[in-house]
Amino acid sequence: MESINLQHGSGGEKQTELLNNLIFKNLGNEFLDKKHDGAFLNISGKLAFSTDSFVVSPIFFKGGNIGELAVFGTVNDVSMCGAEPKYLSLSFIIEEGFSMEDFQKIINSIKIASEKAGVQIVTGDTKVVERGKGDKIYINTSGIGVIYENAKIGIEYIKPKQSIIINRDIASHGMAIMSEREGLKFDSEILSDTKNLNFEVKKLIENFGEKIHFLRDATRGGLASVLNEITSESNLGIHLFEDKILVEKQVKSACELLGLDPMYVANEGTFLCVCDDEIADEVLEILQRVNHHASKIGFITEEHAGKVIMESAFGGKRVVNPLIGEQLPRIC
Repeated sequence: MESINLQHGSGGEKQTELLNNLIFKNLGNEFLDKKHDGAFLNISGKLAFSTDSFVVSPIFFKGGNIGELAVFGTVNDVSMCGAEPKYLSLSFIIEEGFSMEDFQKIINSIKIASEKAGVQIVTGDTKVVERGKGDKIYINTSGIGVIYENAKIGIEYIKPKQSIIINRDIASHGMAIMSEREGLKFDSEILSDTKNLNFEVKKLIENFGEKIHFLRDATRGGLASVLNEITSESNLGIHLFEDKILVEKQVKSACELLGLDPMYVANEGTFLCVCDDEIADEVLEILQRVNHHASKIGFITEEHAGKVIMESAFGGKRVVNPLIGEQLPRIC
């Protein structure tokens, strides 16, 4: 058949065919091949667990699609706990009439993404809803990882004078989505920053252990939302340097055209790290091996507690407020 129909979610023969011919065939492993309702795992150590649902529109965009986004998104959330991601669950809600060809593309992307991140998909679920009661396809992934023995990650460990570092430039994912929706054209394509971050995090924790105090990927709400979360929960302040927060030229142009502030635009492969200032240069060196736009963007301070203050290259200062309302719908 050329498209998904309700029989593919009925629990009968057609669903078995779908699972066997697409999902088990492409994603099979020693756990998934048991075809049980759950997975039997043998894990030791302190665990991190995360779940996320992905409803991005459009489902295919420059630099990625909803399939790899679902894998990398949960891999990254587990990684930000200071853990090594191991296993994922994978659940689909598919709208009747969805193209079988597009579903195959998404499955292929999930396979490649899980292999790239070094994780296994061990259980899942597939549901089909009536035409008009979904939006093509939604995906939920949950992830389990083992926390590194020398990791100690949490807002409670953030103290004054610690450095704030990000691993790359910002706002590429959100602008890749919006450019696709709005039909914007630039000298070069805007590509989503969608990628797995687990190996960068592993490198940092292996090298610096408890001197890495906080990790967070800057997804919905962008970098500004993560920074405001830190100040709100820690009752400390943040001082930023605007010229250290890098935005690619075409991304900045797209933001200006649409009246958006890059600080609030979603990312999918961008994370910030709060660490002891004494190791900041070494942390930066490791991250710049992966992306030369990694940058030390500011520091934690006791001044202006609860606020994020950004200093421009000319010495002017402004408050970076929390996001109010919804800047970008259906971005991840």
